[in-house]
Amino acid sequence: MIKLCTACSTSYEDDASIRHCKICEDERQFVPVSGQHWLALSDLCATHQNKWQQHQPGLFSLQTVPAFAINQRAFLLQTVHGNILWDCIANLDSATETLIQALGGIHAIAISHPHYYSTMQDWAATFNAPVYLHADDRQWIMRQSPYIQCWQGDELDIIPEVKLLRLGGHFAGGSVLHWAERGGILLSGDIVQVAPGANTVSFMWSYPNMLPLSASALRTLVHRLDKVIFSQIFGAFAGREITQDAQQIVRQAAARYLNCLR
Repeated sequence: MIKLCTACSTSYEDDASIRHCKICEDERQFVPVSGQHWLALSDLCATHQNKWQQHQPGLFSLQTVPAFAINQRAFLLQTVHGNILWDCIANLDSATETLIQALGGIHAIAISHPHYYSTMQDWAATFNAPVYLHADDRQWIMRQSPYIQCWQGDELDIIPEVKLLRLGGHFAGGSVLHWAERGGILLSGDIVQVAPGANTVSFMWSYPNMLPLSASALRTLVHRLDKVIFSQIFGAFAGREITQDAQQIVRQAAARYLNCLR
């Protein structure tokens, strides 16, 4: 049986010896004041469901309701070369499986950073799809799977017009997905965090503990991001998207951030 950390949704084998969530005990996450708690994956599927939204042709998001753990959303990109699941959510129920199969299944899964690994192993097995994780974050894999493929370097082409970029920052292997469609679409998780007003972005090493990213790390991030062109950016949380002039907005936000550090 699989059990989930209720604070971050990381999945573990149901081993009586597991009392701690390594992800939550890292400074980039947190253990709730009430302590560490666990939930069986089957129980989550019985009490929660996934809400879908189509943002534009071929781009869907799905998010669990009621909110669970970090409450990030995942994205499904529908392309002629196969569908890509970006980031992951814990709840994989029968309705979600049926809908995704009707949309063409999943060719590959890619995840921005360890906070969203969740039940990636189960999604991969269900859809017979490889999971691409950056090798710099391999220490945070809590359940092994033959589907996991750790990539190295700063870029990985998944399919034509879809690539991963390692930006670092929040995690050493922190990555974003670039889709060369409609002027360029960037799916950023919270490696580049779209702010609540959806008109700017920010960058942090730890979001819940409000620990900033260093100037050198941000300069590296921006330099790597300048290798692609994008006009839109979709972040990890509902309503956090910028649908025009996104690249210029990211550059302006980075300059403002660096100015604040000075």
